[in-house]
Amino acid sequence: MSHHIEDLLSQWNMYPNDKWVLAVITKIQGSSYRKTGAMMLFHALGKSIGLVSGGCLEGDLLRHAQRAIQQDQAINITYDATDESDASYQLGCGGIVDLLLIPVTADNNYLHLQTLMEQLKSENCEYHLPLVKSGTQAASISASVVPILNKTDYDFSKSTYNKAKESSDITILQIPCRTRFHLAIFGGGLDAQPLTMMAIQLGWKVTVFDERSSYAHQHHFPKANIIKQPLSQLENDILLNIDGVVVMQHNLTLDALALKLISQSHQAYIALLGPRHRRDQVFSKANINLDDFKGFFSAPAGFDIGGELPESIALSILAECHAVFYKRIH
Repeated sequence: MSHHIEDLLSQWNMYPNDKWVLAVITKIQGSSYRKTGAMMLFHALGKSIGLVSGGCLEGDLLRHAQRAIQQDQAINITYDATDESDASYQLGCGGIVDLLLIPVTADNNYLHLQTLMEQLKSENCEYHLPLVKSGTQAASISASVVPILNKTDYDFSKSTYNKAKESSDITILQIPCRTRFHLAIFGGGLDAQPLTMMAIQLGWKVTVFDERSSYAHQHHFPKANIIKQPLSQLENDILLNIDGVVVMQHNLTLDALALKLISQSHQAYIALLGPRHRRDQVFSKANINLDDFKGFFSAPAGFDIGGELPESIALSILAECHAVFYKRIH
């Protein structure tokens, strides 16, 4: 299971009426494993979903979460790892981490976690959480979900702060929540299987396109969406909500059809398997060139990390794709 916010919420939603606590990182000073806005959930019986550190804090947080449930109140906690002589929590990053724990109950509308879960099925949004003091009654705490209007220039990399009202002394933590990245793979052969599996482990959505009868069987791609429609019959808008594309059909004609379709859309990442001279052959066959693509184009696909087996190739492609998605390379 990935730690994408949708996966956390879907697990919580199996038993929403149980006693849960939402834990959120509200501030960081120095280094930390997770950023401000990272969330996880604790169940009254000890189960936890997600993580807010590399495993250093979660055990101690469970104790505080159970106290929050017993008191039905919010709790603020600070972990300070700047003192290297203090090995209380083995917090290896050396920073200061502030967290807020809030019981999730019917009285506070489950902190609108169900609304957040539904919104993320189709659209990016912000989760707004008031930074209340310790001892605040859970029933009085009201979270909200706000759609993101400025989608083009929006920065998903960091949470922000705002005042609840001009006259209020309560600060609102505005946490960006992004829908799953959507990866399209053109080609359902053996080498596409580890690529699909790793992408799903990252929390991404995967769609596999392959019209050939001997490829892309559902039992080989159990958690992926499979489209068997011929490429020549696909509409341009089929790639509308897809963020990245990998073309790996090992067939010049099919790869040319795929790249022609992709060139009429807009993806952040486009990768073509095979050496550069093969890329030129595919371009010629499709009557396109590099300038036709609006996103980052990679051919040969992926970083050069060595290795020739499908797992190594999948790792190299996903690492590069991940770097593009998170704007580490352009």
